[in-house]
Amino acid sequence: MLKKYRLTKAVKHGLSHFDPNDTGGSVSKEEIKDEFEHMERKLRNLQDKLFASKTNAVLILFQGMDCSGKDGVIKKVLSNLNPQGFRAESFKQPSPEESAHDFLWRTHKVVPAKGYITSFNRSYYEDVLITRVHDLIQDEEAAARMKHIRHFEKLLTNNGVLLIKIFLHISPEFQLEKIRERLSNPEKLWKFDPSDLKERDYWDSYIDAYEDAFRNTATDHAPWHIVPANERWFRDYLVLRIILSSMEKLDLAYPEPNIETTKLLEQLQSNTSLSQ
Repeated sequence: MLKKYRLTKAVKHGLSHFDPNDTGGSVSKEEIKDEFEHMERKLRNLQDKLFASKTNAVLILFQGMDCSGKDGVIKKVLSNLNPQGFRAESFKQPSPEESAHDFLWRTHKVVPAKGYITSFNRSYYEDVLITRVHDLIQDEEAAARMKHIRHFEKLLTNNGVLLIKIFLHISPEFQLEKIRERLSNPEKLWKFDPSDLKERDYWDSYIDAYEDAFRNTATDHAPWHIVPANERWFRDYLVLRIILSSMEKLDLAYPEPNIETTKLLEQLQSNTSLSQ
């Protein structure tokens, strides 16, 4: 099932090949409820092994149009993790300090250490997306940055970082519906930014920029996953499956006790036997 949503190399077709209303053959949220809860338990167990073994780190990167649900999916899918081993990072407009460094600096410094999981709400890809759409960089600079991104992601994966890149795919009609909901709901109005409406004028340009990024940065070690996100329940379900499937390939295990620990256990067992 997951193969159809996974991009590992340059593809001729674009995002139009993926239906944002796709639910993978599932009918409703109730149909996958038990499986979702089972996967949540498996993910917590894998996180425990990840933290104990300190052999790998996991970086889950979310990209998507405004209203695609980046905050929501992080909250729904990852909120049950042990907070001691999980951190969520969000990237807005660069600060003066961040702008004074290379474009990868602000994200590289918060890449998780081994044993930890981190999610990125937006990422270094913004520097080849919004900058390109608004003509802040030219095509030559964008191509150079994507080359740096490929090398950066290879550096991460070579050093034990499992990189899971997810694009939340929604339709422009769905986005407009969500903007209207924010405007009419006092509890969601705070999320509304007038720039969201202006950015809708650049929808096609963003699609072109994303498709070019996919063509240039989808690799075997750092694939892209295109997740249909019009149906929130399926979005959450598929993201959880992708994360779980990716982490299972790490073959995580609790570390074996060292010689000193083994001797202490043997001594403890011996003392227990004598006392009986």
